[in-house]
Amino acid sequence: MVIVAEKEFLLEIVTPENVFYSGSVDRVVLRTITGDVCILKNHAPYVAPLGIGKMKVVYGDKDRYAVLSQGYIKVDNNKLTVLTDTAEWADQIDTLRAEAAMERAKKRLEEKQDGIDFIRAEVALKKAIQRIDVSKLK
Repeated sequence: MVIVAEKEFLLEIVTPENVFYSGSVDRVVLRTITGDVCILKNHAPYVAPLGIGKMKVVYGDKDRYAVLSQGYIKVDNNKLTVLTDTAEWADQIDTLRAEAAMERAKKRLEEKQDGIDFIRAEVALKKAIQRIDVSKLK
């Protein structure tokens, strides 16, 4: 007799506007500021700041992708909580809008005008690039 251990755990993604997602998952891969991490059931307690990047959510034989911006993750007692400024599923991303944002950010960085907040422009560029990349994973 083969006993298959249940591998699901709870994922909750919260933005300032709403609970973006709450449900059972088998695996989550996402970007922290130090690199990508994979969260599985029974993961050790863990807290880390989020980077701007892709998140892969696996449930059964289905993969779903989202793009996240800055925030934090917390893993505790078979629950992964993601607190993020923004979250979008791949199929929700407006690619044309993301491409326009990327061009605006590139232009701001290239012009090097006084009064331009370069850190903010760099963050906008990173977000736009990630949104475009994730939108291709629909």
